[in-house]
Amino acid sequence: MRFSKIRDYIMDAKVIIDGDAEITGITYDSRKVEPGFIFVAMQGGSFDGHKYISTALDAGAAAIVAERVVDDAVGRKAPYVIAPDGRKAMGEIAAPFYGFPTRKIKLIGVTGTSGKTTATHLIQGIFESAGMKAGLIGTVGAKIGSEVLDTKHTTPESVDLQRLLAYMVDRGVEVVAMEVSSHGLYQGRSIGCEFDCGVFTNIARDHLDFHKTLEAYLDAKTILFRDYPNMTAKPFCSVINADDPSAKSVQEAASGCIITFGIEKSADLTATDIEVTDRSVSFNINYKGQSVPVRIGIGGAFNVYNGLSAAASALALGLDLGTIAKGLGSAQGAPGRFESVECGQDFGVLVDYAHTPDELENVLATAKNLTSKRLIAVFGCGGDRDRGKRPIMGGIGADLADIAVVTSDNPRSEDPNAIIKDILEGILAENMSKVTVEPDRRSAIKKAIQMAKSGDLIVIAGKGHEDYQILADRTIHFDDREVAREVLGASRARIK
Repeated sequence: MRFSKIRDYIMDAKVIIDGDAEITGITYDSRKVEPGFIFVAMQGGSFDGHKYISTALDAGAAAIVAERVVDDAVGRKAPYVIAPDGRKAMGEIAAPFYGFPTRKIKLIGVTGTSGKTTATHLIQGIFESAGMKAGLIGTVGAKIGSEVLDTKHTTPESVDLQRLLAYMVDRGVEVVAMEVSSHGLYQGRSIGCEFDCGVFTNIARDHLDFHKTLEAYLDAKTILFRDYPNMTAKPFCSVINADDPSAKSVQEAASGCIITFGIEKSADLTATDIEVTDRSVSFNINYKGQSVPVRIGIGGAFNVYNGLSAAASALALGLDLGTIAKGLGSAQGAPGRFESVECGQDFGVLVDYAHTPDELENVLATAKNLTSKRLIAVFGCGGDRDRGKRPIMGGIGADLADIAVVTSDNPRSEDPNAIIKDILEGILAENMSKVTVEPDRRSAIKKAIQMAKSGDLIVIAGKGHEDYQILADRTIHFDDREVAREVLGASRARIK
């Protein structure tokens, strides 16, 4: 594809050096430049791609798209175009370069604080059960059937995303369920995607280190429903959780058809006769006078909402309620979401990704209803992230659990003990007797398991599917599920 054609897709482009070339690829990483590539230079929060324009040209870049002029590159004579927003421009050119892949599939975008990963897995399961080839993109990577592809972000950078979507099209994928993060929407990583459906799960405190206020965070989520319907000729349908306090705001911003779902408030799609265990949820799903029984093989009351959101998106794309119920029954849950660890012990162990106040409260409240004995919670908070949520999570954990083991999560550059101190500040004096502090996460999990008695339930929260821990100077392999199995295995060996 010629650069002269590609640059026409950039809104408000300013040509600094005219010229043309056959383009063979697009990248924002100068280390990945090959002859014939467009190098997109962006100013990020911790990096400046403009410093690497000369390096990209030395590697054979055929054209530059940047946010400002870099003098030592102008004399190199390669075509040079200025765009107001490099990330947005990258999405504008990536989609046509890869043949507008989302025009060839049905694309469902799922956004919200909680439930995105589970919802996309359920959506994939529904469409696969209906005989369609379905893919997903999100926190745990990308999947086409059993094929797993690694992705760096929940919502990849636009050029990586469009390349991935084009690969899915080539593999015969018909439907893709994609997590659309607030960062991805705000930064324009999903520019170039043409959605058929957007799903709003809920909004709660998260990512305030980036968005600063809950209002700004919600506004970023709302972009999917307000702006993206105008970026496609496809009919767009908004699927909205009617029980969430922000539902009205999202609904007012939404374009196209709207399907609401809920349990407590009036909605188009509802759940009744709900039964919850640690391994499944069962309910009747009701829509337009029809009622169909559903059983989803993952536990936790919050998964009723995830099932409803997945069902509503499938209805929006034309599947019938019976097909949807069958698909939900065969769908697999996301790894690290209310995942049970079984090693023959006489108490329960659940691992969950809950890392926000709302998620921790939901998981612990559900778990508390699943045991008549003690609830033991292991949790911490990540470093270099929203400090304000730490005392809130401490208060929730110590209030709902009978024993709270406060530990380290991904401390990053922060001192784990300083993070734990912030967590402890939110715990009431009368609850401090419930609290055990153990900064080493492996030791914390071991302590919780050693304290457990028959019938107790342990929830290890915060990391879920993650198989690493980010420390100040390195990233190490660490998987809560593996550690729990190791400790449980060693405990059983001692008993024998």
